Amino acid sequence: MQTSAVIAEKLAQSAVMVRRCFLLLHKRGLIEQRKGPNGGARLKLPPKQIGLGDIYAASEDIWLGLDEPAIAGLLKRARADGVQAMNETTLAQVMKRIRKNAPAAKAADSAALKTKATA
Repeated sequence: MQTSAVIAEKLAQSAVMVRRCFLLLHKRGLIEQRKGPNGGARLKLPPKQIGLGDIYAASEDIWLGLDEPAIAGLLKRARADGVQAMNETTLAQVMKRIRKNAPAAKAADSAALKTKATA
């Protein structure tokens, strides 16, 4: 279980924003939450089974309104195509890329290359 405070600190965001995201992800069944001193949230599924489209779909209602009849059909079709395309990339793949590009990972890779070069 990860708390909203810990995740917020890692993302340099507010804990309130993270808790709002937790709520959306929980409603879509992507995470489980527990309250209390040992509480927090964790994924319900392995990251390899969660596509970026799933995460997008969990949060789209916040910013994408489909109330306008003139464009509702177009937005629904674009949404379906977009979600399908995003689900070609999983959360696990994104996490791997983030770790690979993180400053600590780059520093470790650089140190390893220097060690090999001097050996």
